[in-house]
Amino acid sequence: MKACIYGAGAIGGWIGAGLAGAGATLSVVARGATLEALQAHGLRLEQGGQQRSVAVQASAHPAELGVQDLVVIAVKAPALIEVARQIAPLIGPDTVVLTAMNGVPWWFLQGFGGALAGRQLQSVDPTGEITAAIPAAQVIGCVVHASCSLNGPGHVKHHFGNGLIIGEPAGGSSPRSEALLALLLKAGFQASASAQIQRDVWYKLWGNMTVNPVSALTGATTDLILGDPQVRDFISAVMREAKAIGEHIGIPIDQQPEDRHQVTLKLGAFKTSMLQDVEARRSVELDALVGAVRELGQLAGVATPFTDALLGLARLQAQTLGLYPR
Repeated sequence: MKACIYGAGAIGGWIGAGLAGAGATLSVVARGATLEALQAHGLRLEQGGQQRSVAVQASAHPAELGVQDLVVIAVKAPALIEVARQIAPLIGPDTVVLTAMNGVPWWFLQGFGGALAGRQLQSVDPTGEITAAIPAAQVIGCVVHASCSLNGPGHVKHHFGNGLIIGEPAGGSSPRSEALLALLLKAGFQASASAQIQRDVWYKLWGNMTVNPVSALTGATTDLILGDPQVRDFISAVMREAKAIGEHIGIPIDQQPEDRHQVTLKLGAFKTSMLQDVEARRSVELDALVGAVRELGQLAGVATPFTDALLGLARLQAQTLGLYPR
């Protein structure tokens, strides 16, 4: 198995180390300090109080790595268009592309969505370049339930969670998804297969789409956000809009916002990934987390005034900081 990680950040590095441990020949597309660290020290993972290093072939140029059996895309959504423009040398006719990303992916409505099936979401793939470069027929979706961070370039620290949920965009099972599940289990992940991966994507998004941008706007950790009654009510209103959209397109959520708040509160005080991006002055992934929900609401005929307000405020802040294009 030849496996390549495109996006050797915290989650990508964690998955890559696991795949190497399962016997995969691992390569990584990286640049700058991350490339230098990978070439000098390999991919380093700190987990369970132990640290290990994995040998990788790292390059800034996908053509130097060649066609892969498995490509794991683990970048933030704003970087995906650049990935699409560079990824072609890695993908052959039988290559599986695993998308380990937050938010609504470009393939979300492929093989799913009722009257919306097959629609291209302008919020996540406005030019169609991503769809053209990474065909949905070669994609397997992945929802990550884990917390990792970077101690430094190419040096991952795993905190908690070990879950990977995978599934075919068109639903059901397939020989390739079964083979990938077996590999992930061998790698030590708590991997499971979903009969409808969009449902799992949507459920994770249901919490991320609110707390992430609110934390970016306020600088507050999640315990403080959900501890403020007015902010909590606003977040619940946004979540009810997303819940209505899900019901309309065939992915209902059988919980109420308050149920999800209790899950989030159990994680304690933590900074969301979007707040960390704002503090580090990195681009924020508003389109995949919030813009796509608004677009799906428009397509489904569901009003989203609270989602619109959240998107507008978070976008204006990000534009003011130079973290989102005007």
